Amino acid sequence: MASQTDFGSSIESKDQEIYGRGLTRDNSFMAGISDFYSAFAERRRALNLPYPGTVDNVAREVQKDVFLTNSMFTGLRADITKMLSMSPIFQVSHAFAMGSQALPPYTFAVLYGTPRIFLQGNIDNDLQLSARSNLRWTDSLVTKTNTQIAGPGQAMIQVDNEYTGDDFSASLKTLNPSMLEGGLTGTFIGSYMQSVTPRLALGLETLWQRTALSQGPDTAVSYAARYKGNDWIASAALQAQGAIVTSYWRRLTDKVEAGADLNLQFAPGLGGAGGLMGPGSRKEGVANLGVKYDFRASTFRAQLDSTGRISCLLDKRVAPMIQLSVAAELDHSKQQGKVGLAVSVEAASEETMEQQEKLVGLNLPPPPY
Repeated sequence: MASQTDFGSSIESKDQEIYGRGLTRDNSFMAGISDFYSAFAERRRALNLPYPGTVDNVAREVQKDVFLTNSMFTGLRADITKMLSMSPIFQVSHAFAMGSQALPPYTFAVLYGTPRIFLQGNIDNDLQLSARSNLRWTDSLVTKTNTQIAGPGQAMIQVDNEYTGDDFSASLKTLNPSMLEGGLTGTFIGSYMQSVTPRLALGLETLWQRTALSQGPDTAVSYAARYKGNDWIASAALQAQGAIVTSYWRRLTDKVEAGADLNLQFAPGLGGAGGLMGPGSRKEGVANLGVKYDFRASTFRAQLDSTGRISCLLDKRVAPMIQLSVAAELDHSKQQGKVGLAVSVEAASEETMEQQEKLVGLNLPPPPY
């Protein structure tokens, strides 16, 4: 019995020795990877590269700050907002519109926000529902969800995961993902933007789309670049299907900004042979020029494109809680003109105003809009 016990103990000790040597080798390998990553991260931090933004907002200063693409409207509009709380943010609003083909006659909206959560829901007079929910998991990772229900069989859901690093950004979007047909369908978009120098950033975006299992998947790749000067920013994007978009933004004075962009489309022509830009391709292009003036209590923006369309928008704060907006557009090629007038009224109780005054010096992080 003693010999059998000694024999079993010797086998167990040898197994532990072999396992220990294997674990040591694994630890050495992992330690080498950890040391390499630490050295790489340290050199990367030493470069002091700035945050480059995202691929979607590579031309944000031109497209969202100067141009009127997301701000133009026609007809009459009135927005009434009631602020119920400032910490957390909680407000309700009523929007009325008349003479506009893009806006419903009535929309009711509710908004709630904390430093970690942002919730917003809208419903119009046709019972079309849209909802947004954003969750900040960490200081770097945010998940954004957008849902729209327009009627039976007309629904859309989009989930966007964004990661923000010190000198890069990465995101993964999914649009209407589904496994109900026995396979994966939907649209998936992945993007990555990296600062390579203190002024230059490069980005890549990939798309995978499959509308039904009976159809094959479609893929596309887009590239983006952004260069930042002292008081100007230039960007370019090579999109799928042969589209090239370039933009240039410049701050002329402390209150004046100007921007320009050029959109070139290269598509295969009908009945012609040739490559992407060969003799058989159809070439189209549109150029835009815009300017933005910031005054003490108002902002004026104007835009002109190569098709002969002129647009302008004036936002003026006539009172602390009242804003007046006037928009106008003239299309010379179609000989059409449009005018818009909007009034925005904000209301809050004295208790809510006191909350706002107390939060001024706290520097709380905003909700993940």
